[in-house]
Amino acid sequence: MRSVIDKSLLRELPKVDEIMKHHRIARLLEIHPRPVVVDGVRGALDFYRKAILNGHYTGNPEELNELVLEKSLALVAAETRFNLRRVINATGVVLHTNLGRALLSKSARHAVDAVTSAYCNLEINLDTGKRGSRYEPVEELLTRLTGAEAALVVNNNASAVLLALGTLARGKEVIVSRGQLVEIGGSFRIPEVMEQSGATLVEVGATNKTHPADYRKGITENTALLLHVHTSNYRIVGFTRETSVEELVEIGRESGIPVMSDLGSGFLVDLARYGLPKEPSVQETVAAGADVVTFSGDKLLGGPQAGIIVGKRQYIEKMKKNPLTRAVRINKFTVAALEATLREYFDHDNVLNKIPTLRMLTESTDVILQRAGELAAKLKSKLTAGVEVKIVQGSSQVGGGSMPTAELPTYLVSCVTESLSVDELAIQLRGAEPAVVARVQDGQYQLDLRTVQAEEVDLLAEVMAGVLNSAEVSRL
Repeated sequence: MRSVIDKSLLRELPKVDEIMKHHRIARLLEIHPRPVVVDGVRGALDFYRKAILNGHYTGNPEELNELVLEKSLALVAAETRFNLRRVINATGVVLHTNLGRALLSKSARHAVDAVTSAYCNLEINLDTGKRGSRYEPVEELLTRLTGAEAALVVNNNASAVLLALGTLARGKEVIVSRGQLVEIGGSFRIPEVMEQSGATLVEVGATNKTHPADYRKGITENTALLLHVHTSNYRIVGFTRETSVEELVEIGRESGIPVMSDLGSGFLVDLARYGLPKEPSVQETVAAGADVVTFSGDKLLGGPQAGIIVGKRQYIEKMKKNPLTRAVRINKFTVAALEATLREYFDHDNVLNKIPTLRMLTESTDVILQRAGELAAKLKSKLTAGVEVKIVQGSSQVGGGSMPTAELPTYLVSCVTESLSVDELAIQLRGAEPAVVARVQDGQYQLDLRTVQAEEVDLLAEVMAGVLNSAEVSRL
């Protein structure tokens, strides 16, 4: 039933000038443009004017000033809030593609700040005063770390694969196993990338089994490249057989055809020592004789988004001269962050702690349990009645299309409240500042502490308590 419309309430609405004089609005004017604040006030007045005329507001006239003020503040906050903003990742997915993948190390963040707050020697050789290459700061580090002869970095791994194929095999054939025709994020597939490069795909073998003989049979006078794609985002199990990089290199040497290996989520530290599945490292792939190796910078390496190409000098130099290289080149932010990340790998004793991705992947459950205990205790101390908080066991994921079979034991803080459904709680926390993204499962809102940073625990407890306590008050 529709409420009775009381038009006399319209006379109680404050004027724009009155609201603008309020001290809380005055503070907004110190940090935001006046037109934005005025629009917020007018929007709030319009909101309550329509609510009165539609019979949706029949409250106390004396409350209107405060309500319009709060609505004005909320509208200005919504208008001025950045679209790309900070998120606390409580999903337990370490390399969460939707949340920006790898966190940068402290040194990488400092390096980016240094080149954004001042000019930098991006393309000048400070020794000679002549033009230099933006790739020099990272090329030597990559060759030292991987054992490759040369290196090149572009803006992501799809670009790296596209550039390599377009340089080495345009107008010719590339042989790849049917079981390696992967699809990466955003529905981009290896056959489509190859088509865009101008190379012709030649599939050999079966989905579950490809033998060296299959490659040998597929070679023709038009074959330019043997491609090995590491299936980093899925696994074929059971009755399987895949041709190794070493076997491909042997075939390539027999035929005088280069071998390329796309590792996808390449890494430089053997994570199998810490209970993770065995994966081929970049160093192992280079040592196996692959002529070109491509991998991502923002996955298991733990650096910025980048497509890294290492391999034999003769092939890397050809890629550098390809006009496409300029279109997919990296900027100064990537150069700075990647150089700092790579330098961390020379400190063998501390690299796991210095690079957040490696730390989260190898962190012990005892440390995670301690952090979960801290969050649970802080939440309980801040919350009103009606919220159940407990610690439960669970498993985390590597994410980012890496190590799909890996399950990392973890601890989660579970919350259930009478005032909000789990889905409603998730929505409100995604709209908080900072936003919180966690799991909704088993009728509970669960926060995985593997991906919550130690310095975020206090802030996370404060944000959650604010949302939960507000919901409890509203319910009462």
